[in-house]
Amino acid sequence: MTGVRIHPTAVVDPQAEIGAGSVIGPYCVIAAEVVLGPECWLQNHVTLCGPLRAGARNKFYAYSSIGQQTQDLKYAGEPTYLEIGDENSFREFVTVNRSTTAAGKTQIGNCGNFLAYSHIGHDCEVGDAVVFSNNGTLAGHVQVGDHAVMGGLTAVHQFCRIGRFAITGGCSKIVQDVPPFMIADGNPAKVRGINLVGLERNGFTPETVRLIKEAFRLIYRSKYNTRQAVEAMRSELPANAEIIQILEFIENSARGIIR
Repeated sequence: MTGVRIHPTAVVDPQAEIGAGSVIGPYCVIAAEVVLGPECWLQNHVTLCGPLRAGARNKFYAYSSIGQQTQDLKYAGEPTYLEIGDENSFREFVTVNRSTTAAGKTQIGNCGNFLAYSHIGHDCEVGDAVVFSNNGTLAGHVQVGDHAVMGGLTAVHQFCRIGRFAITGGCSKIVQDVPPFMIADGNPAKVRGINLVGLERNGFTPETVRLIKEAFRLIYRSKYNTRQAVEAMRSELPANAEIIQILEFIENSARGIIR
């Protein structure tokens, strides 16, 4: 544990592995089968439970509890898993649960920003560069795409998907899938428009933004049902990467998309 600093009040299980240059603050508890990459930082009163594997330069703020067992009542007591990438920030009181069975795992990508009291349930798959505002909450088996933004107090039903670059409004209730690049807001949520600011900030070309606007129009502002909108998109819009992504997302939806 080269260059690791552990406060004398912290409790670190001998079976835990702490990466070089990491800092473990006061009153932290790190259980067995926790593996931390280099240069991680735990502020104080952080709890990490395993099996948990986290990459480099992750930050865990006070009272975050990461890697606790699933809250699914079907859990039978076997070892289950959580994997976290690099350079994530878990703010105060954030909770992340391991998978329910050994056959699956909860996964979080890189560079996510999880604000206070947000929760990631068992078997979720969360992509890169996401933002969860305060109290953003995922039930089990939810998938969240890269660069998605969860508004404060958003609640997502189990098995739903939030597409890449999608955004949810504060206090939204998500019970179906939110397609990529869209804004969903309300209780229950409806799709209100496209994430124009997010697209422009991330360098999407004006032509790509125009095509996404056309896809939105066909799905949400025409008289088409979802199947008809998909057919219209295929016949009327060029098959660039973003249009293909929207089409595949809709066609692979098990719960249906928010309308």
